[in-house]
Amino acid sequence: MFRLDTREVVGLEALCRMRIGNAVVSAASFHEATTDAHVATALTARMLALVAADLRVWLDMGIPFQHVGINVSSADLSGGAIERVLTSAFEREGVSLEHVILEVTETVYMGDGDQAVQTAIRALRDRGIRVALDDFGTGFASLTHLLTVPVDVIKIDKTFIDHLTPESVSMTIVEGLIRIAERMNIRIVAEGVESEEQAAMLQAAGCVLGQGFLYAPALDRRKITALLLDRAQYATASNATTTAAAARRR
Repeated sequence: MFRLDTREVVGLEALCRMRIGNAVVSAASFHEATTDAHVATALTARMLALVAADLRVWLDMGIPFQHVGINVSSADLSGGAIERVLTSAFEREGVSLEHVILEVTETVYMGDGDQAVQTAIRALRDRGIRVALDDFGTGFASLTHLLTVPVDVIKIDKTFIDHLTPESVSMTIVEGLIRIAERMNIRIVAEGVESEEQAAMLQAAGCVLGQGFLYAPALDRRKITALLLDRAQYATASNATTTAAAARRR
């Protein structure tokens, strides 16, 4: 996630990949397996452990790391274990939960068993854990749902960004979402920003944050470290350093 104006890195999104021999398999290739609740929760637990370990390294390096988004499934939320697994992984590495944002798609947010999911989201936010509504505009969530189960971040789906032109319906919708989010104190992130023209239109509309191939493709740990060293937003450097120092004292 980058600032549209300065191109500084504000945050990351953790992507699940599987390595088979020398080949790296994307999540789309094994997505069907994640419909199994046991597989989904095991993958999430593994992702949380790896992310927390990476954050510990980056904070110890003095990188002013802000946050990483981690996608969670309905099984993670409805099972009720996500808070315990998340807390355990981050406490083990001495990393504050302020550095994580849990990302929930509209389908998960309002899908089968939605009451259990929404209850879990409320509990997580009560603990100070931030939650993002991912791929907004592609599912069947409604703005009215934000009245009962608010979130901290709305990520506008790439579909709207793909069709941005100055007078397009997509532009009108994006501008409206930006205004609504401002009034509700919700952060907006534009997904799938791939051109300078899209970035310019979004910035002109008042959007501050974006993510997409215009800034960087999916990168491994080594390349992400180099990117953070070069372009991480230093506005929160003191907070990151304090967090790292406190963890080392424990």
